Amino acid sequence: MTSMTMAKTGLREVDVTATIDRSTFLSTLPATPTDRTAALAIVGVSAILFALAVPFAGIPLLPFPAFVASYQSALAVSDIVTAVLLLSQFSVLRTRALLWLATGYLFTAAAALVHALTFPGLFTPTGLFGAGRQTTVWLYMIWHAGFPLCVLGYAWLKEADGGARIRGTTTGAICTIVFGVIAAMAFFAWIVTAQHDLLPVLLRDGRYTPTMIGVVSFVWSLSFAALVSLWFRKPHTVIDVWLMVVMCAWLFDIALSAIVNVARFDLGFYAGRLYGLCSATFVLAVLLVENVRLQAQTAGMVGALKRRSDAERDYHAERERLFTAVVESSNDAIITKSLDGTITTWNSAAERVFGYSAGEAVGRSIDIIMPDDQREDIAENLARTRNGEVIDQQEAVRLHKNGQPIDVVLSQVPLRSTDGKIIGASKVARDVTERRRAEMALNREIEERQRIFETSQDLILVTDGFGNFIQVSPSVKTILGFSPEDMVGHSAIEFIHPDDLEKTRGEMRAARRGAVKRSFEARYYHRDGHEVTLNWMGTWSEPVKRHFFIGRDLTEKQAAEAQLRQVQKMDSIGQLTGGVAHDFNNVLTVITGTIGILADAVADRPELAAITKLIDDAAERGAQLTKHLLAFARKQPLQPREIDVNALALEAAKLLHPTLGEQITIMPQLTEDAWPTLVDPGQLSTAILNLALNARDAMPDGGTLVLETRNVFLDDGYASMNPDVTAGNYVMIAVSDTGSGIPADLIDRVFDPFFTTKEVGKGTGLGLSMVFGFVKQTGGHIKIYSEEGHGTSVKIYLPRSTGVQETEFEVLQNVPITGGDEKILIVEDDALVRQYVVTQVKSLGYAALEAANAAEALIIIDADKEIDLLFTDIIMPGAMNGRQLADEAARRRPDLKTLFTSGYTENAIVHHGRLDSGVLLLAKPYRKSELAKMLRTALAS
Repeated sequence: MTSMTMAKTGLREVDVTATIDRSTFLSTLPATPTDRTAALAIVGVSAILFALAVPFAGIPLLPFPAFVASYQSALAVSDIVTAVLLLSQFSVLRTRALLWLATGYLFTAAAALVHALTFPGLFTPTGLFGAGRQTTVWLYMIWHAGFPLCVLGYAWLKEADGGARIRGTTTGAICTIVFGVIAAMAFFAWIVTAQHDLLPVLLRDGRYTPTMIGVVSFVWSLSFAALVSLWFRKPHTVIDVWLMVVMCAWLFDIALSAIVNVARFDLGFYAGRLYGLCSATFVLAVLLVENVRLQAQTAGMVGALKRRSDAERDYHAERERLFTAVVESSNDAIITKSLDGTITTWNSAAERVFGYSAGEAVGRSIDIIMPDDQREDIAENLARTRNGEVIDQQEAVRLHKNGQPIDVVLSQVPLRSTDGKIIGASKVARDVTERRRAEMALNREIEERQRIFETSQDLILVTDGFGNFIQVSPSVKTILGFSPEDMVGHSAIEFIHPDDLEKTRGEMRAARRGAVKRSFEARYYHRDGHEVTLNWMGTWSEPVKRHFFIGRDLTEKQAAEAQLRQVQKMDSIGQLTGGVAHDFNNVLTVITGTIGILADAVADRPELAAITKLIDDAAERGAQLTKHLLAFARKQPLQPREIDVNALALEAAKLLHPTLGEQITIMPQLTEDAWPTLVDPGQLSTAILNLALNARDAMPDGGTLVLETRNVFLDDGYASMNPDVTAGNYVMIAVSDTGSGIPADLIDRVFDPFFTTKEVGKGTGLGLSMVFGFVKQTGGHIKIYSEEGHGTSVKIYLPRSTGVQETEFEVLQNVPITGGDEKILIVEDDALVRQYVVTQVKSLGYAALEAANAAEALIIIDADKEIDLLFTDIIMPGAMNGRQLADEAARRRPDLKTLFTSGYTENAIVHHGRLDSGVLLLAKPYRKSELAKMLRTALAS
């Protein structure tokens, strides 16, 4: 057992002195060089003595029959003991090879005894059993042939692991060979005695016959074959080596006593018998020496085991003392109880946790610490313990002596007796009351912070000291278009505008130096590529090595400031142009008032009359210019009256036909119940004319011009995005074209005075600015939508006249707003409009998802199979517009409903061919009730 294993099992290692390990079984132990050297030495000495004895083998010596009796008795005893030792190994190893070898030794012992009994002159003059003159000679040959045959069987059957095993019992096998040897020997004795006269003569007058020489040669060859078989049957075991020594001595025995000698009782006769006796003792000696060694080793091991047992007893006593000390010093309550729930031990921690002293608790039922509603748990746990089950880390409530509940974590294991029987249970109870309270407080705090983190409209970022994002709040989806997973693990460098990168690094370094709550601005890139400016509050936490940032999106603030600046700019320009126009009108008044007098004075002089006409035309153009300037400055004299916008639009359409030309188709699309409005009809006609002329210039190759009227309600949401708008009812007049459109970078400048994209001499740049001024002076609102390459739509919103009754359309629009709980995907490339729509949709109770383009929308559609409606803008940047998105979405989700929206008027879009008839379109801008109605209509379609 290794020292590590000793440590794990709680036992100490005890050194046991032992000799070099040699296997208990010599039949399986590989022979060592020492074994081979000793065997070779004995064979060498035997061979030398054999060579010295051969020349003198025929010298006759005195007959000494007692030598034969002594020799054969010693031989039989040696062989029987050897056989017994071999059979003892066989009883464990059960190998056929050992059984054959033991049979050989038993046969040799039996043959030696029968040979001695029949030897003439030993017990009777002619030998016992009716022996004849040839009996002992034949018995000698049978004896010396039988043993080599058994050795051959052993050599053929042995293997490295001992060879094949017997199938039956070892006792049966041993009895079989014993009775077999006895039966065989009885048979051979009967042959050589009762059938003596039938056998050939081997010995005549004390001399060997030729037949004897042949038989002896056969027996000698058989023994030599056994020796050779042992030599080639490798690997050699210890017993194999000494068997080869035996066979060498056996060969010397046969050679001296039956080949080179002349007659009985000569030198060869005696020397051969001595070799035979030596051959019988070699294996026996090795086995006996090995048994003595094993006995000594066993005695040493018994002593070592006794010492080890004493050491373990002392160790366990010390361990028990230490265990008791550990139990008493433990901060956990350790309790043992019998299987009926009676407390048997109660440590100091149990006294402290539950309030009962050991004297009060031991001997009583464990129910003393159990709440009434949990006493069934005790019976269940004890039943599990009886089944040998271990209860680990079970949370429970127990009672203090004073009745207060205690939160504990329990572990319970079975207690076993020395014979393994379960006799009780050991329980460890850890008081976690305070820890549970702390965990609950911590979890509550974590939950509160998590809710703040998840619901914050500001962007919350946590980075490590190198600027890699660790946590990102969900608001990043709204602010930057990314999901938190897109940013976590990435460096902030990938998202910060390069020009603001060094400033951000400086703020982070300052925070690590101890600056608290640093405030700064930095621009981040939105997922669609545009820049988003955020105001950051940042701090550094040294214990966790983290930066914490809160960023507030300044986009709306900047947009509002830009709108305010635009309004202020337009007001400033208006005041300037109004003042200039006013003064210029005074100058024109003088010019136009005196030009008639001058014309009359030079009427008879044609050259001067022509000059006067040029001055008059220039004054007229100046008057028109000042009129436009006054219109922009909202200082022109208006004559408003309540008018029918449909009638005015139809009249304007008639006037526009000759002006625009045949290549442009004019299509009036007028709502039947358009509200009246209070407006100067002449100025409104001029405004429509100006917009139509701009549309004509945008369609040099022809196209379609749509004049549309519609009743609309601009709600608070729309008003919040357009500071100059007051929520209320308006009459919309839209002039839309299919022309070249206005570049996005110029859309904010089109109402500026003197700004024009036309060639020099083809426009003053005051047409749209005049329309802008007129609408604002009337108290209305103007909005322009344009997509380069698709066309432009200018919408004029004029306040509804309050002098009429509420129409059926208005009643319909003011019905209570209804929403729903479906899931709607909103696709809009303008971030502000998208945010406005998402807010309105959520306020109606719907679940809202958002995307900035068609590619993002398709990813969301594939990921979320619960989307009920696709609400998409028509004209969007990228490879796919709104209609193409709807077609692809329908291919992927045939059950998905679609609602379109656009800054163009509904009729313009339909008749421009961008939508098939029958689709649903909600034109911008729209109020909440219109949105609610169209959503329900689309979901029900």
